[in-house]
Parts: sequence; C-alpha cells; structure tokens
Amino acid sequence: MSKENAEGTLHAAAAAGRSSDAIVARLHGLHPVLIDLSLDRLHRALAALGHPERHLPPVVHVAGTNGKGSTCAFLRAIAEAAGRRVHVYTSPHLVRFHERIRLAGALVEEEALAATLEEVERVNSGAPITVFEVITAAALLLFARVPADLLVLEVGLGGRFDATNVVDRPAATAITSISVDHMEFLGDTLEKIAFEKAGILKPGVPCATGTQDPAALRVLEARAAELGAPLLARGRDWTIEPAGAGLRYADARGALDLPPLSLPGPHQADNAGIAIAALRAWNPGWLTDAAIVAGVARAEWPARMQRLRGALAARLPAGWELWLDGGHNAGAGRALAEHLRGWRDRPLHLIVGMKGSKQAAEFLRPLLPFADTLWAVAEPGQHQAMPVEAIIAASDGVARPGPTVAEALAALPKDGPPARVLICGSLYLAGEVLKADEAGPCQLSSSVSQYR
Repeated sequence: MSKENAEGTLHAAAAAGRSSDAIVARLHGLHPVLIDLSLDRLHRALAALGHPERHLPPVVHVAGTNGKGSTCAFLRAIAEAAGRRVHVYTSPHLVRFHERIRLAGALVEEEALAATLEEVERVNSGAPITVFEVITAAALLLFARVPADLLVLEVGLGGRFDATNVVDRPAATAITSISVDHMEFLGDTLEKIAFEKAGILKPGVPCATGTQDPAALRVLEARAAELGAPLLARGRDWTIEPAGAGLRYADARGALDLPPLSLPGPHQADNAGIAIAALRAWNPGWLTDAAIVAGVARAEWPARMQRLRGALAARLPAGWELWLDGGHNAGAGRALAEHLRGWRDRPLHLIVGMKGSKQAAEFLRPLLPFADTLWAVAEPGQHQAMPVEAIIAASDGVARPGPTVAEALAALPKDGPPARVLICGSLYLAGEVLKADEAGPCQLSSSVSQYR
C-alpha cells in the first residue's frame, strides 16, 4: 500500500499491558507482502466481524494522487464547524500511528486500538491478510461502534482494489488531482491510473472532482456515465476562483464567498472546492454556508506547506522561515512550483529527500528554477530513502549532498538577506522532520518504518 506504517509504529498497546509490536510481527507472518491489492481477504474478515462496513455513519470516500489528505481535512473541518461528530481514516501517519484513526473528533486511544486489533486478529484465525487490511478492518469496527454523523474515508492506494473500497454505498465520493505515481501497482499510463481511482465510483452516488488532466477526466467521465454516478467537475459543474482577499465558490446551488483558506498554496483551492462540491451534492441537513465558511478557514493538515517554529527552525538565523511539505511526485512538484512563484521576495533553499521508488527528476524539474540552492538528504530513519547520489543525479547535478537535514541546515549560505527553507519530497521524511522539530535535533535519527 502506498501508506502503511509498520514496525515500531503501533506502540498503542504498551500502556494497556499488551505489545502492539508483537501484534504487527504476528500479522506480518500471515501475509508478508506489504502491498497486495485485493478485497477478498478483507471481505472474509469483515464477514466474520459481523460486517461493520454495513453499519457506518454516512461516508465520503476520497481518492486521488495528490490532495487527498487536504480534502479530508476540509471535509472534517466543515462538518465539525456545523457541530457534527466526524470519524476520519487517513494514511500514512507522520509521527504517531493514532493519527490514522479519528473517532468522533478525537484520535483513537491506545487501549481501544490494541483491543480492536487483537479482536480482528483473533477472528481472522490465522488466514492470510495484509497489515493494512487488518488496520482497515479495525478502523471500520471502531467507526461502526462509536456514534458519529460523518465518516471521511481516505483511500490508501488506487481505489478499485484498495481496502477502503468495501463500502458499497457512500453518501458521496471525491477524486482529487490524478498524476503518475505508484505505476508498479496502478499502471504505466495516466488513463490506467485514473481507471483505478475511478474504482470508488458507485451507482447513483455523486462524485466531486477537481482540476484534472483531460486524459484522466475522460476516464472518470466514462466510468461515471457507465455507473450512472453524477460527476461534478471543476470548471463545468462548479468553480472556485480568487475574489478579493478570499475566494468565491459557485455551483448549481448558488455562489458562496469564502475567506482565505487555512492551508496555504494555490492548489488548496482545488481541494477545498472538491470538499464543498461533494458535501453540497450530498446535501446533508446540517450543511450550512456558515459551516463551509468557518471550516475552510480552520482546517489543519500537517506537512502540507506547514511553517515550522520548533527546534529545527531555531537553527536558522533570525528572520528566516522554515517550511515543510510532504509532496513527492510530479503533480506535487507542479503544485509546489505554483506556490513558489509567490516566494520571489527572498532567497529560497530547498532540502529534498525522497522515497526510493519515486520519480525524482519529474518532481524536481518544476522546482529547480525557484531554488537558490538545492540539497539532497536521506535521513537514517527515513523509510526506503532514495540515496543522496540518486537525488543529485535526478537534479542534473544541481543538488548538493546534505547528506542529512541537520547538516544541510548548517551548511546553508547565511551571509545574505533572510531566506526561506523548504523541506520536501517525502511524507516519510516529513514525519522524521516533525519529530525533530518538536523534540529536538537529536531525534532526526529515530526510526519510523512504514506500511502503506
């Protein structure tokens, strides 16, 4: 899966006298392949658990390549601004596993998580199953047992055969920007990848989608027409554009003036618009314009153009800014480049670390014109980190070796005006950086291994 945090991450049960690491180790033995896109194993486990997927609150199911997490954050913030209780399932986590499962507004507690994982493991009775499938089954069981008004469900990888796609009748679906990523699992063309994302579409269920490459949009349109699923596309069925200090959203239900979004970057207008379009298409009784306005102004999502102000930021001279973004593919590189156009007022230093399977050159290409210096890093605890030499080669020799974030920060030229530093290229790197910024520079070597 694109996003499975594994060994060393499920420390949830320690306080309750159980070992989550032991649970994970046992689960690895049941199906050692981390990514095996299929629904049969999970359907069997859910049947043994009494089909919790059939007893959920209304679901908004979110797929896409870039922007899924931000769209989920806007959905949650809007619903909570309306006074609703919201479950959220996302991946991967950045610092703590519990970030993946939010129950009625609060992160899942350790004891409840450990007990539910053990329950799924017991009912599964040793049959082959992936770790992400067990985590998803446990999350669905918790979501079915704890009352809420909405479940925001993020796809882990693809859509058609992703473990989250066991929900037969969501209230709405959303497909964010699609670009080339995870080709070894989803296909080697944009059309093939879009077809996998379109796998979350359901008959008669509205789907909101944002700005898409025409090739991807044609695939979504064809599949939506085949299923009779209303497809609400940006520019045709809804719009969101700058207006004054904020934005103006409009669809068939009318126009709505929005304040500046809480998540920075021009691309976030697309994600906010998708969230609004999906909710307005579903049209729950609690949705109000006031809730939409409040929600888009207060949504939070770490490592998405996040300003850091802790221990790592303290290493920089006064007046400098340190930012973090988890973008890691070609589409994310283009979105970041659009944001960097507004950063021409001061020097910019990029620190880039990537996962070994990613297409580094495609990510870096749109960013290079904006960087005064570029540094390649690979943290000791970073999951499947791309070697520094490979990042340098992908930059056509422009990048310098960090080779770690701490060393790159120390080596930055500091004799000019105050500058900005952006750390980017990997959510796995982002997790290491967040821990270090919160806990101190010595934490950069701590290990976080990832499943999907």
